[in-house]
Amino acid sequence: MLQFGQTGLMASVIGFGAIPIQRISFEASTRILQKAYDAGVNFYDTARGYSNSEERIGLALGKVRDKIIITTKTHAKTYDAIMKDLDTSLTMLKTDYIDVYQLHNPDSAHGPGEENRMYEAMLDAKKAGKIRFIGITNHRLDIAEKAVDSGLYASLQFPLSCVSSEEDFALVRKCKEAGVGFIAMKALAGGLITNAKAAFTYLRQYDNVIPIWGIQEERELDEFIALEKDPPALDEEMLRSIDKDRAELSGSFCRGCGYCLPCPAEIPIPTAARLSFMMGRSPYARFLEDAWAQQMERIHDCIQCGHCKDHCPYKLDTPEVLKEQYAKYIEFRKAHSA
Repeated sequence: MLQFGQTGLMASVIGFGAIPIQRISFEASTRILQKAYDAGVNFYDTARGYSNSEERIGLALGKVRDKIIITTKTHAKTYDAIMKDLDTSLTMLKTDYIDVYQLHNPDSAHGPGEENRMYEAMLDAKKAGKIRFIGITNHRLDIAEKAVDSGLYASLQFPLSCVSSEEDFALVRKCKEAGVGFIAMKALAGGLITNAKAAFTYLRQYDNVIPIWGIQEERELDEFIALEKDPPALDEEMLRSIDKDRAELSGSFCRGCGYCLPCPAEIPIPTAARLSFMMGRSPYARFLEDAWAQQMERIHDCIQCGHCKDHCPYKLDTPEVLKEQYAKYIEFRKAHSA
């Protein structure tokens, strides 16, 4: 168990990221969530914006609510909207309180006295007993640092993996010094890191970091349970794998967060913007099919509306990234098609 900042909460080393369970049946998600609980996982992260993810957690784990930690989030931008989201989350999760309620990737580190009264909503919800601690999530380093420095937040959720920059790990140390709980999202870099053993072992060095692993299949859960049951040492083979990933994923790359969507031209941006990486790291046969070629052709239909670029938390020039990925895709397809 890890101490979660200064909250007094003790969290399992394995955090359950509940984005992927939207994609499977209720029966399958219930089975996986209950198996995770039985294996000792007590930390579950979801959000109001993850369609029916909260409902699935409530259905599977409602009877053991007092034995688990639930973190959820709101995208809402006003006092009333936050309160409405919170009440919906409480209903879906079958609970009368949220352990950590987080502002979901806001455009600043909101505090008291602002016109939209977002932080006041969090404070009032805490006073009412509906939430225990106030947290924030972000993809921007500057906002994350301001949130930690403000002393207003009990926790920070931020992208962190074995290929993260030194600046990102400095943020981890800042959180530890400030007593702010650190939740690591994108611990597999949006699926681009395929060596889960190395990724898990690397982050396990940081005793104030709770990685939330996006789990959709039982085999994925089984792998993390086995790693935690018998934690491996960070050896030379793992370090070589991490160095290779760092070299290939250096600089800015799409993490697949999906904030660029919806696309009016129906370009599948999160996948298209990472396709050359994915084809080199996982079975690529399906990407060679005509159906995927047609999906990639939509890149030419871009209307330059600017939505994807304006909403990218990593400040990527998304249209340019897509053009580069299309060129690499065509090259790859020619080289590997029969």
